[in-house]
Amino acid sequence: MSTQTAQTITLGANGPTVAALCIGTWAWGDKLFWSYGRDYDAAQLQEAFKAALDAGVNFFDTAEIYGFGESEKLLGQFMQQASQPVQIATKYMPLPWRFSGDAIANTLTESLKRLQVSSIPLYQVHMPFDFFMSKKTLMEALAAEVKRGRIGAIGVSNYSASQMREAHQLLAAQGVPLAVNQMPYSLLGRQIETNGVMDAARELGVTILAYSPLAQGLLTGKYTPENHTTPTGARRIDPRFSRDELEKIAPLINLLKRIGEKRDRTPAQVALNWLIAQGNVIPIAGAKNAEQARQNAGALGWSLDENEIAELDQITRSYR
Repeated sequence: MSTQTAQTITLGANGPTVAALCIGTWAWGDKLFWSYGRDYDAAQLQEAFKAALDAGVNFFDTAEIYGFGESEKLLGQFMQQASQPVQIATKYMPLPWRFSGDAIANTLTESLKRLQVSSIPLYQVHMPFDFFMSKKTLMEALAAEVKRGRIGAIGVSNYSASQMREAHQLLAAQGVPLAVNQMPYSLLGRQIETNGVMDAARELGVTILAYSPLAQGLLTGKYTPENHTTPTGARRIDPRFSRDELEKIAPLINLLKRIGEKRDRTPAQVALNWLIAQGNVIPIAGAKNAEQARQNAGALGWSLDENEIAELDQITRSYR
């Protein structure tokens, strides 16, 4: 099983040891869902990158599809100027025209070029999609890249408990462990606790990377029924941002604020710390500027007590 010491976690059974918090870079270079180039630019992203490193968070999650390669390119550029080691996770998207094992090697080569590195600590499959390529072909091709030294560890994303078990079994046959399953997980999205994913992860020694750990910002306390306006970007299609839904989550936001005030932390830092407290879980929090990166890092270096964890658990049980 993974160990957690001094705010680091080992991915899977014997993968790389990374910070207990990860910076998500979906919005880096993305104009489709986020307003990159309009509301924020590369200079602000570089400041976010530096602020994260200064705060001790050197683990970044990207994907070839974020900004159609732009997110990886920006990270590659920023890493060239960093004076300390940076750990990157990226993702392979199983698209319909990629139906041979060679597609993985070629796609990985392109990601490594954009990132300007020769190997990557964690390479993940973005989503389950084995209509054109069997899981066996996919996992064998990924295992070959571990043996080749271009990948440190293998992860999956959005895999159900049974899909995870199958991937784990296929990799084990190649002598390679499955390190990670990246899933949506937050106080407002606790389904992995009841649908078998968390149980399977614990049993197999797989680390959960929790994306949307702040439920697209709902857990920051920034969105309230009183100041309700129609959100922009990816949030505009999320029904949870309606006034009615905001009223429903108000008691949780008030609890996050109360715990935060007592500890001189923000609601977001409390929500991220709750995820870390679940054990073998790393939240992936997005940051588009230095202040957001510093805010995220404030989730580290302290722990909620048992009573606070129990209170947060109780008030969010309906989201399981």
